[in-house]
Amino acid sequence: MAAAVDDRFADLQNPKTCVVLGGRGFLGRSLVLKLLNLGNWIVRVADSAESIQLRSSESLLSDALSSARASYFHLKLWDKHNVAKVLEGASVIFYMDVAGLNPNDFYSCYTLIVQGAKNVISACRDCKVKRLIYNSSADVVFDGFHDIRNGDESLPYPWKIENIISDFKAQAEALILSANDIDGLLTCALRPSNVFGPGDRDFVPFFLELARIGFSKFIIGTGDNMSDFTFYENVTQAHICAAEALNFQTVSVAGKAFFITNLEPMKFWEFLSLLLEGLGYQRPHTKLPVNLVQLILSVLEWMHDKLGPGGFSYPLLVHFFQLATHNRTFSCAAARKELAYLPIVSLEEGITLTIESFSHLAREQSGCDGSTEQSKAAKLLGGGKVADVLLWRNEKTSFTCFIVMVLLFYWFFLSGSTFISSAAKFLMLVTFLLFGWGTLPSNLFGFQTKRISSSSFKISDSEMKGSVATTVHLLNNNYKNIRRLRKGEDWLMFFKIAIPLYFLKLILSAHKLTTFVGIGLVLAFTAFFVYEQYQSEIDLLAAILFILLNALMRYLMSVLSVLTSRLLHKFRKARPHKEPEVKELT
Repeated sequence: MAAAVDDRFADLQNPKTCVVLGGRGFLGRSLVLKLLNLGNWIVRVADSAESIQLRSSESLLSDALSSARASYFHLKLWDKHNVAKVLEGASVIFYMDVAGLNPNDFYSCYTLIVQGAKNVISACRDCKVKRLIYNSSADVVFDGFHDIRNGDESLPYPWKIENIISDFKAQAEALILSANDIDGLLTCALRPSNVFGPGDRDFVPFFLELARIGFSKFIIGTGDNMSDFTFYENVTQAHICAAEALNFQTVSVAGKAFFITNLEPMKFWEFLSLLLEGLGYQRPHTKLPVNLVQLILSVLEWMHDKLGPGGFSYPLLVHFFQLATHNRTFSCAAARKELAYLPIVSLEEGITLTIESFSHLAREQSGCDGSTEQSKAAKLLGGGKVADVLLWRNEKTSFTCFIVMVLLFYWFFLSGSTFISSAAKFLMLVTFLLFGWGTLPSNLFGFQTKRISSSSFKISDSEMKGSVATTVHLLNNNYKNIRRLRKGEDWLMFFKIAIPLYFLKLILSAHKLTTFVGIGLVLAFTAFFVYEQYQSEIDLLAAILFILLNALMRYLMSVLSVLTSRLLHKFRKARPHKEPEVKELT
């Protein structure tokens, strides 16, 4: 036993060869740089890419590759012989996350995670590797339905995990831990919770994508659920601690799993709010009932099962929903005691560094306060004076215009006179007002009377030419449309003209023009204003309706295609097949 201890101390005094599987992933890159900075490791970087592509910020790795302190290997986790070739001669294996997993591809996920873990274990035993540290996840003990408060390593694996990747990682973790102390291999697993930081490709980008499409206003549930988060440099620090602990405290470390967090649990929605605010997005404030979101997810699940992914990742949405509505805090007491783990970057500092690294995805500041960028409602209205009136930019002006429009509506539609009679009376009233105003003295009871300039009634040559050009353009277009209709070939043009004319005919023939004009007047002064105030909520509802409509159309098309094929098959089967007659040539 003494000789074995001496060998381990000698191994620490000389450069050791380690392999970082998944060394070009989010956590793998950080761990590689950490190992090279320590100076007593020879690092093999192994990943799925055939060759390594260095970033400008990876000068340390570039120098290490040039000096043979680091090397790169093309890793094929599904190939046992390739894995053994990569691990041969190494003393420590850091098994990091597998990049590029598609949760909708069951076979690929199983091959890379579960079968990959089996191949790594087998290769470690064949190559006499001493230590294997697996980067697992806190998700392996979370079933998506029950809260976890200060959970420790005694938590069992759930009998069912909704997230397929977490399910496979739990299987891989169990395989690696059960391989401990076989053929001299010592193993342990780390379970970081909600890893984030610069270079993250999943956790933070997913939130930013939701914010970009307008979901940043919403909180699912009460928003009081607590969660643990882990800055990525703290995860790599935990891996270094685990590698050292496997040398000295094999009894208390080998074959076990350890939760890794920042030791600073906080509200999930507060964490998300800090990230979004730091990147210029609105802080979530509108609460959505959990039951409503569950109903929407049920519809999306049906779409996912019946029609396939359809442009969205249902597993990611479900995982986000589970994180956003449950308490998930973990105890790091075992990691602190057995691994001597302590975070080296605080949660506050980690959030700041993450915000800085994702500045290229930040929302433009001009759009945050609404002072320089027009809203969607203003853009729909053209952004001119009409938009200012209908969006109530100046309440006095908008109210005046509304009263004038109501009076005109009453004059032309509700007064009981015909439209022609009302128009004649209106022109007569305008004539009396203009003439009366012109006869007023310049000073009336001490008040100055402003004359209406004659230029107000003049139309410039440019305006007249523009009006004539527009009229001619419309006439020419209508003439072209009539010619296309005359040929009877363009059905799309026919429906474009016929349908609006049919609805206009219904409105006029049913004497409902007054009702439609009145409703249009009210909506013009309310609908755009309401849309501007609740733009995100309305866009969300429209997006949900669009998704449901799209799913319905796809389902109907699939049903119609099946019915059509069946009808054609029955028709062909029922129709007798006649052999073509062959006439002999004489």
